[in-house]
Amino acid sequence: MEYIFIVISAVLVNNVVLAQFLGICPFLGVSGKINTSLGMGIAVMFVMSLANLATYLIQHFILEAFHIEFMQTITFIFVIAFLVQVVEIILKKVVPPLYQALGIYLPLITTNCAVLGTALLAVQKDYNLLMSVVYAASIAVGFTLALVLLAGIREQLNLTDVPKGVKGFPISLITAGLLALAFMGFSGIVK
Repeated sequence: MEYIFIVISAVLVNNVVLAQFLGICPFLGVSGKINTSLGMGIAVMFVMSLANLATYLIQHFILEAFHIEFMQTITFIFVIAFLVQVVEIILKKVVPPLYQALGIYLPLITTNCAVLGTALLAVQKDYNLLMSVVYAASIAVGFTLALVLLAGIREQLNLTDVPKGVKGFPISLITAGLLALAFMGFSGIVK
């Protein structure tokens, strides 16, 4: 039951983009089209889950074992950057179609603060290994949901008559704010 609460909380209640404001750059930058948003979301799901697995192990078996927890943030940054590069190389060699499908999204994930934020939050919440990975995957699903919703709305807005003063980025910010307000409606589901 605890895992269900983690999933619901991460996807809807404490959505990483709409409630915690992490990952705003790709949220606004990649949400122009649904298929590019979906591609970015899938890449984030893969990398975020893998990064949380690695950072959990490093936190508990290296940083805490040697009492160097103060190195957590910089270590996690290096681990995430390293993982993204390794995943990119492996996909390029082993699964070229998937590498082509993810394209530019893999390098963009290196600078996505939601990946680092999720790893740090999982440690802060003191989750075990399985909870940490479930939390990361759920955060990534919530990120993808928010990204695809905004992309769908932005595609629809491109077909409508929007006042000239708010065309483009301003209407995207207004839409993101309204999405955040809509997601606040889920706040009573899980404590």
